Amino acid sequence: MGNPTIKSLFKALLSCGLLWLCWAHFSYASLPDTIDKVRPSVVGVGTYSRLSDQHSRYLGTGFIIQDGRYVVTNAHVIPELLNKEIKERLVVYIGRGSHPQMRNAVVIAIDPIYDIAILKIPGPALPALTLSAHNVREGEDIAFTGYPIGAVLGLYPVTHHGILSCITPVVVPARTTKELTVKQIKQLRNPYMVYQLDATAYPGNSGSPVYLPETGEVIAIVNKVLVKATKEAALTNPSAITYAIPIQHLKNLLSEVRNK
Repeated sequence: MGNPTIKSLFKALLSCGLLWLCWAHFSYASLPDTIDKVRPSVVGVGTYSRLSDQHSRYLGTGFIIQDGRYVVTNAHVIPELLNKEIKERLVVYIGRGSHPQMRNAVVIAIDPIYDIAILKIPGPALPALTLSAHNVREGEDIAFTGYPIGAVLGLYPVTHHGILSCITPVVVPARTTKELTVKQIKQLRNPYMVYQLDATAYPGNSGSPVYLPETGEVIAIVNKVLVKATKEAALTNPSAITYAIPIQHLKNLLSEVRNK
């Protein structure tokens, strides 16, 4: 270590190492802060009826956007019909714990191709998430927050952290015509790309926002049904892989709503 050049090189390498450690610490330390920011915007979506044995029925996750009165979720989370005999209504559950606040919800837009629904709720505005303009790439860090087991133990948002592992077609051509389903045929006519995530979502996570850990900006919507019914329809035992619909399709639906 007597050589001045070696000493300078060693100091430079040490400095770079320390900077990298500081950056890594900052990057990972920022996720808890981001979760704190995202959590108030994540809601439960379900139905409510005072006349049924089970008053509340949890169906999926949603998140708040725009002026704090719009909720995004998957289209398949929304029931096709509500039971009028028991005065069942579509609702959004807000807050944490066993006694969340409940607000009525109305569907204002739905896109069955990309499995996206937009709801509107009354009352005071809630914290809204920002839709990202970031051009995401494979290998980037992601996180998503939702309700993987619904309201069984109360509404306690759960966050999963991973990477965007692949940008892949929503459906792949079947090996034989016998493997083709009606949904696959429809998707082959309108193919698009989805995100495959290296993090496991569960029933109840449908509609969860997928966001950038550093900023909380939403890049996609977790989908546990649509992609499974197309991309993995040929599998006897579908995998536990999680897929998500890119946020651009939500932006397109929002544009259609504004133009009406």
